[in-house]
Amino acid sequence: MKLLVLAIGQRQPAWADDAVAEFARRFPPEMRLEVKALKAEPRSGGKTAAQCMAAEGLRLAEACPRGARRVMLDERGTRCTTVALAERLAAWRGDGRDVALLVGGPDGLDESIRSSADESLRLSDLTLPHALARVLLVEALYRAWTLHTGHPYHRE
Repeated sequence: MKLLVLAIGQRQPAWADDAVAEFARRFPPEMRLEVKALKAEPRSGGKTAAQCMAAEGLRLAEACPRGARRVMLDERGTRCTTVALAERLAAWRGDGRDVALLVGGPDGLDESIRSSADESLRLSDLTLPHALARVLLVEALYRAWTLHTGHPYHRE
């Protein structure tokens, strides 16, 4: 199974890229983690937020592998503990499909993405900058995997 994080926004601070790369490196071959940064729609030229989200939604849809489980990250998504995320990860593995985790741009996710998502996930009640959200997401996925496999990285 492959976990694919599709995130709008290509320029992230080096510390965030380094942290994401470190956690991606730790995943085993049978559960690879890949992060793809997609171009954000320029917010200039009189474009509305809806127009920008629609353009970004098309990019996310095109980058999402056919047949993959779509999990959108959303402020109104399901809250999840580490244990619950580990259980979800086990269920995803049992489903046999790759999982695409979809991260929108500054205005969020377009309705086309929302309506096509298999489920939604909430990272935090706090508003997070995109760079930190990516690091938090990949670390949470890694921690969930370690819990699922009995690795001592997770401690309760």
